[in-house]
Amino acid sequence: MTKYMIIVPILFPIITGAILPLFRFTERKSRNIYTELVTLLNSIMVWILLFNAPKGSVRALNLAGDLEITFMVDGLGSVFAGLIAFLWPIATLYAFEYMEHHGKENTFFTFYTMTYGVTLGIALAANLMTMYMFYEMLTLVTLPLVMAGMSREAIMAGRKYILYSMGGAAFAFIGFIFIFTFGTTMNFVPGGVLQGADIAGRGNLLRAVYVLAVLGFGVKAAIFPFHRWLPTASIAPTPVTALLHAVAVVKAGAFAIIRITYYSFGTEFLKGTFAQHTVMCFAMVTIIFGSARAVKEPHFKRRLAYSTVSNLSYIVFGASLMTQAGLAAALTHMIYHAVIKITLFFCAGAVLVRTHKEYVKELNGLGYRMPVTFAAFTVGALSLTGVPPFPGFISKWNLCTAAVAEGTPYAYAGTGVLLTSAFLTAIYMFTTLFRAYFPKDDFDPKTIQGFSDPGWQMCVPFVIFIIVMTVLGFTAPIVYRICSGVM
Repeated sequence: MTKYMIIVPILFPIITGAILPLFRFTERKSRNIYTELVTLLNSIMVWILLFNAPKGSVRALNLAGDLEITFMVDGLGSVFAGLIAFLWPIATLYAFEYMEHHGKENTFFTFYTMTYGVTLGIALAANLMTMYMFYEMLTLVTLPLVMAGMSREAIMAGRKYILYSMGGAAFAFIGFIFIFTFGTTMNFVPGGVLQGADIAGRGNLLRAVYVLAVLGFGVKAAIFPFHRWLPTASIAPTPVTALLHAVAVVKAGAFAIIRITYYSFGTEFLKGTFAQHTVMCFAMVTIIFGSARAVKEPHFKRRLAYSTVSNLSYIVFGASLMTQAGLAAALTHMIYHAVIKITLFFCAGAVLVRTHKEYVKELNGLGYRMPVTFAAFTVGALSLTGVPPFPGFISKWNLCTAAVAEGTPYAYAGTGVLLTSAFLTAIYMFTTLFRAYFPKDDFDPKTIQGFSDPGWQMCVPFVIFIIVMTVLGFTAPIVYRICSGVM
């Protein structure tokens, strides 16, 4: 396989998505077939690429001097790209039924498809320039999705999203400039690129810049106090929030933090310094805040959004341990959380479509009227809480053992934070489940008559994810071994 094939799965959905409006589809079915075929074909190309990864990187474009757009397939990028390629076609199938009565579907699926390619650009970026460029593009192509419907609330959510994203990009750009100036290369190199006399006497300055860069990329990872855009963005259609909160945007933020930590600044340069400890503290505060806020949140989708705020910093905390075990634990949680959270958001979307209910207190008895939906929600809730043998338990176990093995006060504090968050997760997830299956005595069953599960396009993803979550729980050693070998 020629190494230039790396570029194809990135450009293919961007181009096919951009030209979708030109076809002027008169029937939804034709447009849906086109969109699903594009995503399926692209996912097949991604998996072929991952199993036949070409060596080295490929330069797609030289912008100026050392500023180049280059791509590669390495261990870390393969994990993220494989996750994207698996989830996107399933999410697209779900979106067909959900968006049927939403309007402006051609515009929606145009940007939805383009986002696939842009996210892959982040996953397969070979240098900081490429990752930063596609990171910025991700904001632009997802903004119309956040504002889908153009209601007043959606427009306000879009404004907040773009303002937070622009601010985060400015912070991240500071890190970009310093790596360009003092790094030996802009390419991603295991162990980092800060070496030699060029950084003599500038160590603390560069570590402070690292913290700023983490906070910049951390805007998309919803690090406190830069998280507020994420719950607000839950106003968007569920296929958008599911991908925003599970894969594309938020995982891109966590992935970028891992990249600059292990491949740009380098753990040897950062470990044991105020830079590491500052990032760990931000992660721990975010974990507790997100979990506690989810307990208080009465809105169904926003409760899941605050849960995402918390769980993203599980990944950041694991990465900030700056050990092989910490990185592997962070990546396992990135994989497991993506599958779990997209399932939970899809369940919330099914409830909204079929019943128009948006609040947890309105879920009384729906577990019996929507059995497939709430079967998926139950497995997702058990997984997210960390009930063995479901995958959430495995990733949290990996994080705690990695932290204990590190043995520093900050790592021990992080273990306590993770355990506290697990307890809070049980509260906000199981109170939701109890509403659905064990309504109060004064509940009137007549209020939910006529409700049922959605159609096959939304139920098939539920069945797939139930199977996947179960399988992931029993294949944990394989997943961990893959994540341990990324560097």
